[in-house]
Amino acid sequence: MPKNKPPKYARIGKYAAVYLDGKPNYLGLYNSPESKAAYARFEAEWWTKAQFTVEKRNTLTFQSSQEQRGTNATIHELAAAFLDHAKANVDPTTYSVFQTIVLDFLTKLYGNDTLVEDFKPSCLKLVRSEMIRSRRFCRNTLNRHIHRIVSVFAWGVEEELVPETTWRALKAVKSLPKGYPETFDHKEREDVPFDGIKQTLQFMPPTLRAMVQIQFLLGLRPSEVFNMRVGDLDVSRKNGLWYYMPGAYKTERFVGKMQFPMGKPAQVLIAPYLEGKSPDQAVFSPHTAMEERKAMKKSKGKTKPTPSRVARDKARAGKPKQYNEFYNRHSYNRAVAYAIQQANRNLPDEKKVEHWTPYRLRNSAATHIEIENGLDEAQAQLGHKTANMTRRYSKAQLRIREGLAREQINPFDTEEVEELK
Repeated sequence: MPKNKPPKYARIGKYAAVYLDGKPNYLGLYNSPESKAAYARFEAEWWTKAQFTVEKRNTLTFQSSQEQRGTNATIHELAAAFLDHAKANVDPTTYSVFQTIVLDFLTKLYGNDTLVEDFKPSCLKLVRSEMIRSRRFCRNTLNRHIHRIVSVFAWGVEEELVPETTWRALKAVKSLPKGYPETFDHKEREDVPFDGIKQTLQFMPPTLRAMVQIQFLLGLRPSEVFNMRVGDLDVSRKNGLWYYMPGAYKTERFVGKMQFPMGKPAQVLIAPYLEGKSPDQAVFSPHTAMEERKAMKKSKGKTKPTPSRVARDKARAGKPKQYNEFYNRHSYNRAVAYAIQQANRNLPDEKKVEHWTPYRLRNSAATHIEIENGLDEAQAQLGHKTANMTRRYSKAQLRIREGLAREQINPFDTEEVEELK
């Protein structure tokens, strides 16, 4: 088997083919979905060092879609039907995940020309190998994606599109263990030191500062902060609390429709960003934050601006930069990273802020709530299905063990022990 690259997708007349050992192996009509899916499978098997026997090569020869399909559904038909179902029945985030794994991997390798009943555990393993080779997913995420693909076939059984035996066979594929070749694991997400958050807040515009504090106070995920709409907030109840009700919540199917009560501290932070806005507008707008940042820079100016600077400002004012209505995970991350950079420019070496991201704030909130109030309270605030999930986020147990270690004495180091010596 050659060591470098797999043979190219070639054209012979109206057919597509790959050359192995100098002989053409036909894939189907050139540029047809069937031939492209067959080549994608061939390429995936090549990179995973699959042994192409003569029998396997013969399966790549062209057959019409009608000959291959018979009366059974194809992988492409199953995928299309499932995505239609998912779009109408799951939250947008989950739907996006299913789109990625189904379209980028499953139907790329096994599309119009593969019957669902012919999709064996070896096929699922090949899809997994392609996921590993893509380097897009850590091992845990990859295992979850494989389970999601199996769930697509489970749904197909319910809809009588997939034989039950096919689904049960796929369930036999085991999760990848830690250390599996070519896979990687992310470091466990740590809390953000509270002092680091406080130091960074000083160098943030008010909008960003409010976002970070709201995320910490409510224990929110970043997306639940930057996707917050004015209409998601209920300020009409007469009990002194406001309520944030996200349009979609990750564990809603386990814990029901999530409501985050907001006390006075959160209300004070968020109230200025509700005035004069319609229900579908963002509470925290990048445009507002950038105007605040410009005002902060201008207020710190110590010298009179030069004529050229005035001219540039005037030209920019005539063509204002356009910003999105909402932050996203990239812009929110960049805004926090820029504030940390500004903090470290102005702080002495012994007070430099360690780099952190908004994705660590939820962990910090979990630890803080568990230490101050208890594990049950932390689980309720974060909306977790189980206390074990909260423990994965919280480092409260570690903080307790650290405190015990600092106060620990040696019970054997006593006068009586000394006398025995």
